[in-house]
Amino acid sequence: MEKKVEEIVSWLREKKEEANVNGLLVGVSGGIDSAVVSNLIKKAFPDNSLGVIMPCKSQSDDQVHAKRVIDACDLKSMTVDLTETHNVMFSTIKDQLKQTGDFNEENEQLADANLRARLRMSTLYTVATNYNYLVVGTDNAAEWYTGYFTKYGDGGVDLVPISNLTKGEVREMAEYLGVPDEVIHKQPSAGLWEGQTDENEMGTSYAMIDQHLKGEEIPDKDREIIEALHKRSAHKRQMPPSPPQ
Repeated sequence: MEKKVEEIVSWLREKKEEANVNGLLVGVSGGIDSAVVSNLIKKAFPDNSLGVIMPCKSQSDDQVHAKRVIDACDLKSMTVDLTETHNVMFSTIKDQLKQTGDFNEENEQLADANLRARLRMSTLYTVATNYNYLVVGTDNAAEWYTGYFTKYGDGGVDLVPISNLTKGEVREMAEYLGVPDEVIHKQPSAGLWEGQTDENEMGTSYAMIDQHLKGEEIPDKDREIIEALHKRSAHKRQMPPSPPQ
């Protein structure tokens, strides 16, 4: 694990030099993935790294956990509350759709959640431009393979340093880095709505996805779900298509 951390930290330093920027920043959600990335960018750039907390209709514990992560790794931080911005923007769009008679109530929850993710992305890039930093993503291998991220939301980043690590490996790295126990062992959730969890939404478990990515046998039901998610989300991992010349 020490070697993996050293390799990622070295890679982050190389990418910073290639981009000719001053440092790195990450959105800190209070979850294990952003906690690990917070520690990695702090190790890479002790004086030029930043964690940004962005509450937006968030679960009550998320901000508490985010602050504990930042305190534990002594990362410089700032908080930008997006709740009011989101409420104004989403209600304006929804009102306009209702006026035209085109509002689809069935998709409201998802549209609401995706807008929050994209507002956070816009916030990170605005802050990054101020400091001349790169935006570092937090997707692990399971999320990247299944497309469990919002396109141009939490998927809108410059670097994805843990996208080759399974969820289990992320957990091991978190323990090695000294991430607070309550963050390591909390139920994985994007905090999209009350009671939302990653695994319920995906229809399978991180353990099954990890096994599948390692080439191990898993039940057919889980394998079919994982491969369907991978196929359906292919567009998220590619540049936008254009017609042939």
